[in-house]
Amino acid sequence: MSRQRGVALISVLLVMSLALLLMGGMLRNHRLVVKSTAQQLHQVQLRQLGFSGERWALQRLRHPEMQASRSVNLAQVWAQAKPPFEVEDGTLHIRVEDLAARFNLSVLLAGGQIDLLAQQRWIRLLALLQIRNPELERLATSHFGALTDLSQLRVWPGVDGEVLRRLQPMVALLPRNASLNINTASQQQLMTLDGMTEATARALVQQRPAQGYRSVQAFVEDPLLAGLELGSHGLGLGSRWFRITVDVAVGQSRLQLVSEVELDAKTRQVNVVQRRFLTSLTSESSS
Repeated sequence: MSRQRGVALISVLLVMSLALLLMGGMLRNHRLVVKSTAQQLHQVQLRQLGFSGERWALQRLRHPEMQASRSVNLAQVWAQAKPPFEVEDGTLHIRVEDLAARFNLSVLLAGGQIDLLAQQRWIRLLALLQIRNPELERLATSHFGALTDLSQLRVWPGVDGEVLRRLQPMVALLPRNASLNINTASQQQLMTLDGMTEATARALVQQRPAQGYRSVQAFVEDPLLAGLELGSHGLGLGSRWFRITVDVAVGQSRLQLVSEVELDAKTRQVNVVQRRFLTSLTSESSS
């Protein structure tokens, strides 16, 4: 009898232990589900804030002045400095950039007849960025083919993360007929033009007309360029390609939305052609 009671007691204890283990596992699983759900909801919140910033920037690009003028310059609404927005216990930093202010790599990679002037500008740009890579200098004669993303250059000899980091803010992949916008181009981009010195490029940026140059001819005839005999090939006054970058910060969480935008050549409608969430760093909440 005593033995039976002992066995029964042990059985009860085993059942209770098993029940406690099961309950503990269920509670842990529940806590993980709750934590995962909270993180997912937080990510949704960050993305929604990113989209809100994108919509705000798109409205700037839809401003009537962008519809009425083929010129794109730094006096327009889209280019004005934008203070951080305070939203939902966080901040939004919004930047809009004219991609035609960069060197257009597609000019080198389109195949067919080589654009020697563009090739020389590319070589000067590499020198300015202190990138010494003979293989990259010969990109125009490489038959590399079209690129869809700059990261594809990683297969090129000598191109590593550091080279891409230097190139990324200076180049773009636009249609081959896209010209360098002299109204938004930086000092470094202007220094890629034939015969351009650092001092001249700096002066051109500092003295550039507030509303931009009225024509490419007015630019090449600028007194600062006297004696250079600079041609107008590959230069322009406008752009249809922009990049919107929205940095979202809420607490310890960070997210960056980068949107590539194109204005339709005929209707001037603004279209988002690509979105990328480049970084998303969320601190782990304590369990």
